[in-house]
Amino acid sequence: MLKWISSLFKALNANQNPAQIAHALALGVMLGLMPKNNALWYLVLVFFLFVRINKPTYLLTMLVVSYFAWILDPLFGSIGYSVLTFKPCEGLFAMLVDIPFVGFTKFNNTIVMGSFLFSLAAYIPFFVFGIFFVKFWRNKVAPGFIKSPLYKAVQNLPVIGKIFEAFEEKF
Repeated sequence: MLKWISSLFKALNANQNPAQIAHALALGVMLGLMPKNNALWYLVLVFFLFVRINKPTYLLTMLVVSYFAWILDPLFGSIGYSVLTFKPCEGLFAMLVDIPFVGFTKFNNTIVMGSFLFSLAAYIPFFVFGIFFVKFWRNKVAPGFIKSPLYKAVQNLPVIGKIFEAFEEKF
């Protein structure tokens, strides 16, 4: 975990494309919101592990968001229920459930469907937020933090010093 955090700080301070970090943030939120007991979650996880994104950001965001995702389950349930009971699509959903592999995705569960659709809709705002955050970090936070006395004092601590090595690489 410490290695992931260190890699995240290295990516934030390096010359890595901000879109890669923002894409990882948005996908981490997407997977963090979805329940983990279905094949759809594993398909999204494996598919995006081979895309060029910042994997520590992807995994850390997924872990943090999944810890708090249960709070939104009532919202996901109502979104999923309204989509699954939409009259024009009921025949399509009934046909999809009969396909052998599609049933393992549990898309007919209201929380799975609602969280998937909510996370798809939230992808673009989190992507834009990620790009602005990386630019803000690189222009304002990191240079100011390097000059602070807190950085100089904490830099010599063994565990935290490893994380702060990421700052030294760019500045």
